[in-house]
Amino acid sequence: MELSQRITHLTGGGSDGWDVFYKARRMIADGFPVTELTIGEHDIRTDPAILAAMNHAATSGHTGYALVPGIQGLREIVASRIEERTGVPTTYRNILITPGGQSALFAAHIAACNPGDRALFIDPYYATYPGTLRGAGARPVPIPTRAENNFLPDHDAIARAARPGAASLLINTPNNPTGTVYGIDTLKEIARACITHDLWLISDEVYDTQVWEGTHISPRALPGMAERTLVIGSMSKSHAMTGSRIGWIAGPEHAIDHLVNLATHTTYGVPGFIQDAALFALSQGPGIEEKIAAPFRRRRALAHQILAQQNSVGLIPAQGAMYLMLDIRATGLSGEGFATSLLDTHLIAVMPGESFGSSASGHIRVAMTVNDDRFSMALQTLVDHAARITT
Repeated sequence: MELSQRITHLTGGGSDGWDVFYKARRMIADGFPVTELTIGEHDIRTDPAILAAMNHAATSGHTGYALVPGIQGLREIVASRIEERTGVPTTYRNILITPGGQSALFAAHIAACNPGDRALFIDPYYATYPGTLRGAGARPVPIPTRAENNFLPDHDAIARAARPGAASLLINTPNNPTGTVYGIDTLKEIARACITHDLWLISDEVYDTQVWEGTHISPRALPGMAERTLVIGSMSKSHAMTGSRIGWIAGPEHAIDHLVNLATHTTYGVPGFIQDAALFALSQGPGIEEKIAAPFRRRRALAHQILAQQNSVGLIPAQGAMYLMLDIRATGLSGEGFATSLLDTHLIAVMPGESFGSSASGHIRVAMTVNDDRFSMALQTLVDHAARITT
């Protein structure tokens, strides 16, 4: 029996640039002491107090079906958090609780796109974006950016891509993989393009608590954008709850009503004891979020010290998120070639820029996800390796 083209063509075919990651994982399984700076997984686990709240909720009996849109208290605290940080009036009716940010991305595109619609997204991009759009029945259309412009999207490029048949634009700020934070001028240009070309804006804001320079601005707060923006949020990065799979979509009430209907026919909601843990975590206020963010802020400072003493590796301004995007074009190698060489020679695993789209060719992404000493040693080794190749 043949499978549907929707599932067999999900990844688009060909290399996805993740061969280095899979090779590193095989080496780790074989006992090699690889320093893994690949994926965005915290080097600390979920706070014990959050786990205690989760355990209490489960043992107290909140293990049956939970309300599909999310429990009332969690929807309300997410809405309050968003309103406080953006100034946009937000109630629980604007919130759907989802099984993680990835599920929210898929659902948002189901809501925004008809089958065959063109769905725009910025290149470089989080690796699942194209497959998510294909899974939703849309045609993924990357919009290239330039390293020389810190990978910021250009209004004219968006306008060219937004020809008839385009239904949505997906952005991510703070950005994975580049670390770029979109400023107000960039967001105003994005908003102008969305209004002019009647696009839904899907704003992936899962790194909103990891801002090192500037300020996180949600485009939903810009004039005329609240009614055409779906915001993706998650507990994964802000509270080190990656495995708990809990996130949300914030958007217009009529869109959320239909998204609740979609959830009823797909996920059927999120386990109640996990929602209770998320409610507890958000009730702790911003202090716990800063505690989770602090190691990455510290390691970014360490990286600046190391990178300032050399000229073989360039740094895209790391304004947010838990990654560094490094320019290794001076070595003459591709991102994949450099990452493979670094892994084979020094047992350090990083992600090739090509894993995140063609615009990041000649770059590598380094996750700041090991302890400070190990991170500093690995980054210094990476710089020395680049210098030897360059000379």
